[in-house]
Amino acid sequence: MQAASAQAVLDPEVTEGRTGDGAPAVTLAGAWDIRALEARARMLTARLRLLSTESGRHWDLSRIQRLDHIGALLIWRAWGKRRPGRLALAPEHEVFFSNLDSTADAASVAPFDPLGPVRGLGARMLHTREHLLGMAELIGQILIDSLSLMRRPLRGPWREISASVFRVGTQALGITALVGFLIGVVLSYLSAEQLKAFGANIFIINLLGMGIIRELGPVIAAVLVAGRSGSAITAQLGVMRVTEELDALSVMGIPHTVRLILPKIVALAIAMPLLILWTSGIALIGGAIAASTQLGISVNSFMSGLPAAVPTVNLWLAMGKGIVFGALIALVACHFGLRVQPNTESLGIGTTNSVVTSITAVIIADAIFAVIFSDVGISLS
Repeated sequence: MQAASAQAVLDPEVTEGRTGDGAPAVTLAGAWDIRALEARARMLTARLRLLSTESGRHWDLSRIQRLDHIGALLIWRAWGKRRPGRLALAPEHEVFFSNLDSTADAASVAPFDPLGPVRGLGARMLHTREHLLGMAELIGQILIDSLSLMRRPLRGPWREISASVFRVGTQALGITALVGFLIGVVLSYLSAEQLKAFGANIFIINLLGMGIIRELGPVIAAVLVAGRSGSAITAQLGVMRVTEELDALSVMGIPHTVRLILPKIVALAIAMPLLILWTSGIALIGGAIAASTQLGISVNSFMSGLPAAVPTVNLWLAMGKGIVFGALIALVACHFGLRVQPNTESLGIGTTNSVVTSITAVIIADAIFAVIFSDVGISLS
């Protein structure tokens, strides 16, 4: 807001007149800010709109003593949201109308494009191709760094790996246990009603054992880790991009893939199988407790029947899924973290895209596992 001058500040006023060449003119003077316009805004708006109906009128705003965004917006709307052809404006007031000009340009409606959906689909495909190429480049760099570390294992980022295992594994035990237990209870209650109708109470062990160990345990743990740890990894790398820490590492000759990316991928590949075992075990305990109340099957009988109902190969399959899911989540999270631009808006968008893409990748990978190993570990006897 313009500071008040030494002379007395007048009330907002609108004066009609003519220029030296005889053209109609409108002169605005006084204070045009929120305090001065509070009681006069409606009257002044009506008068300005009436005067703006005549084209070619000269508008003189150079005598305005005080102006703010409210006053500029009131005048702007009276003009029909566009500048008149002839306008005299004080230099210090130009910023208010420049902002309104840029806003009007951004809000202009684009003409209808019949090929818009096709163009949008093509842009999406090119954007996806760009992400895939970036992911392939990141994987290649990680493989090169891994081979280099295998030749010099003492230079490996073992402390970073240990810290990452603690953050993504140990600190996630609570939430995975809670969700796993509730999933087991819910699944047991829903299955018990159907099994009782057919007198097949004992098959609750087969149903929960196969469903949780083979599918639900790995997917639930992976989704929780993607939302919890994947978003944290993307946000961490994004903040380092915003604060130019990644650029500082490059200047010092420290490859960020070795110190930042590789430890997170290794840590998640180690922690995810253990988290899957933990989540599946807690889910089975919840299912066993619910089965004891609904079907009268004791927890000891439930646990004793698990080895016969669920072949051991399913446990190894679940752990194999854990390694793949963990590496996928870390890879996607790091990819989007490195693509964050140095602004806060890009950080939020990158974190959201990272979580959505990680969960989608986990579900696709689980579907591929289900198709490839459809005949493995399923006992029909």
